[in-house]
Amino acid sequence: MTYNFTLFSRPKLSQICLVTASVSMAVLFAGCGSQESAQYEATAKATYTWRVPYYESDRTNDKRPRYEEFESVSLLNVNGEKPDGAVMQDDKGIWWPKVPPKPTVDEIEGGKKKAYEKIGKPELYRPVEYRVKYNQDGERINLPTNHSVYRQVVKAYPDTPLTFTMGVNNGSVLKATPQN
Repeated sequence: MTYNFTLFSRPKLSQICLVTASVSMAVLFAGCGSQESAQYEATAKATYTWRVPYYESDRTNDKRPRYEEFESVSLLNVNGEKPDGAVMQDDKGIWWPKVPPKPTVDEIEGGKKKAYEKIGKPELYRPVEYRVKYNQDGERINLPTNHSVYRQVVKAYPDTPLTFTMGVNNGSVLKATPQN
């Protein structure tokens, strides 16, 4: 005995998949556009922060420790130029400040919230926040971006007008392309 519980025929299923994929792509790219500008700026905020993980139990079983942050220092890179206070440049072209003092044992022990917490090793957390600023209709727009776009803008600065490809709802910059 053979049972055939096909809800849709194969051609109908193909049409449904095609429509679903098309609608998904339309929703994904809705609000994505581009913006041209000859006046722009790329920034990368490089931050050093000492942080210490505090574990509720054995470190091997506690996958999500609580982090306590200690000394922190930031340096704003603008268009790839060496800023005041920079002490070194990394292999991605980002300038970094002097490392802040490591927390003392007393500070680390003082960061415990519960008596049973286990203290992990101090870590030097190094996030970089990338942004692109440009003029649009007399207004200065400041949007988040990534390292790749930051480098594209730095290489083009200051003489090459750029076309910025925007992210979803024009809330970020995904690409910077020199205008021909």
